[in-house]
Amino acid sequence: MDLNQITIDVHDLDEGIAFYRRLGLRLIVHSADSRYARFELPSGSTTLSLHENPVAQPNGTVLYFEVDELDRRFEELLAAGVNFETGPTHESWRWQEARFSDPTGNKLCLFHAGADRRFPPWRLGSKPE
Repeated sequence: MDLNQITIDVHDLDEGIAFYRRLGLRLIVHSADSRYARFELPSGSTTLSLHENPVAQPNGTVLYFEVDELDRRFEELLAAGVNFETGPTHESWRWQEARFSDPTGNKLCLFHAGADRRFPPWRLGSKPE
């Protein structure tokens, strides 16, 4: 099994498209009639979709975007006008994170975890060889 896509509601589709393109996602579907858009990420196979819902209510879900060089990417996005709630922070779970939100208020996190992403010391089971 693989995760194909995640779809989130946004208040304004055009504003959402502009924001996620600024993050570096590639627009692959834009249906003005159904107020829907879909993006590929720079790596991996999961896609992110947006659906316009003027009364969208963001919940507690956080979307995590993994990057190799968090400090560099953080600075690039700041320069592109992305507002962060927290700058790069070393967390107790051994990840470095910077948190922000999209224009609708959906919570996002730019992070780097290295091998700890999937295999932290407290993982249940054994580490694959």
